[in-house]
Amino acid sequence: MRLFLMRVKRWICRTLYYSFAMKLPASADRGGRCRRIRFFFARRFVKSCGRNVNFEHGAHFDSDLTIGDFSGVGIDCNVGGSVTIGDHVMMGPECVLLSHNHRFDRLDIPMCQQGFSEEQPIHIGNDVWIGTRAIILPGVTVGDHSVVGAGAVVTKDVPPYAVVGGVPAKIMKHITK
Repeated sequence: MRLFLMRVKRWICRTLYYSFAMKLPASADRGGRCRRIRFFFARRFVKSCGRNVNFEHGAHFDSDLTIGDFSGVGIDCNVGGSVTIGDHVMMGPECVLLSHNHRFDRLDIPMCQQGFSEEQPIHIGNDVWIGTRAIILPGVTVGDHSVVGAGAVVTKDVPPYAVVGGVPAKIMKHITK
């Protein structure tokens, strides 16, 4: 019975988040009340949620999200599937992090009928900055203290202290003291 009630609570919080809370104004408005309301509902249906997490206006994410302390999911971002985000991660608007993709390996049937590939989790380290409209593809790990430039399409792992950008993303420089 307890498990059933927990599932119902998660379903209610998810429904309220997507029908009401995600549509509230951006976090800078109304003294942070909108931010607190989104956090209240979101933390109750994601896998794990740290302290002081900012789920921005229009942010979409699955219940399989794990997000650390003082991190954020930016305005109109889409975080799908199994994604782990570390502590102190900044995410600009309209970023896309997807841990699965469409299949396209069979030639005898249309791609739209092939379903999805096996899920490959995404891992974002601590103290990472993900720029506006960056796309991070399935199975990618972004190392600690890295920067993903705006508009980058990240297809391969990013080492710690790296700045990446472009399509596909390449290392532009390393952050040094």
